[in-house]
Amino acid sequence: ALAWILFGDEDAIVRIDMSEYMERHTVSRLVGAPPGYVGYEEGGQLTEAVRRRPYCIVLLDEIEKAHPEVHSILLQVLDDGRLTDSKGRTVDFTNTVIIATSNIGAEIIRDNLRLGPDALDYQALKARLLEELSRYFRPEFINRIDEIIVFQALTRDQIHEIVKLQLERVERRLKAQNITPKWTEALIDYLADRGYSPQFGARELRRIIQQEVEGLLARKLLAGEIAEGSVVEVDYDRARRELVARPLTPAASDPGVESPRDGSEGGDR
Repeated sequence: ALAWILFGDEDAIVRIDMSEYMERHTVSRLVGAPPGYVGYEEGGQLTEAVRRRPYCIVLLDEIEKAHPEVHSILLQVLDDGRLTDSKGRTVDFTNTVIIATSNIGAEIIRDNLRLGPDALDYQALKARLLEELSRYFRPEFINRIDEIIVFQALTRDQIHEIVKLQLERVERRLKAQNITPKWTEALIDYLADRGYSPQFGARELRRIIQQEVEGLLARKLLAGEIAEGSVVEVDYDRARRELVARPLTPAASDPGVESPRDGSEGGDR
């Protein structure tokens, strides 16, 4: 969703799993292998991706798992907005948004969440987590980060908004096939309950929407139950505890269409 908001393209994101860079020698994978080594022509995973798509989000997932030498390489990006790859090319990072995620202090967060949102002191929690971060990262690395965000527990209204944003993605794909979906509040409530947990947040939401909502619609399309130009209501049936998709008739969705009455096509002449 953030890539769509910033760059108008959900694919404008480069995700790098930092757990793959735990060893010192893996630094070369970011900027490319040296000349004469296997993979030299392929370029670096980070530099090549940004060189090809300079307007993007760079997501460094679980950055605490990377080797300290990787953090040193990233210092140049965070400070100067550029990085030189193994072929001597300078890659410009000034149009990228760099986001690093970390699970440092996850136990502290979980302990605080058990107190409930009303008892949670956000500033005190952030201070404890910053102290924890300083044990993993050097001061010069932390000082180059513009903002450190501690995610607060989501409210129910916020979870509903996340569900609606995810459903908008499905809606765009369906409208490209000339199909208009209508989401009921019962469906949104169901997805909010299924896709969110205090421990893991809303990580599972997209997968649940793909499996249950998109899966249901795909089966209906393949069975010929949803035709091109249809308006489809997707609902959660609480009594049957299942999702249902109901195609609405064109006459019901288009007030300009009139149905003939009693076989007559017109009035008295």
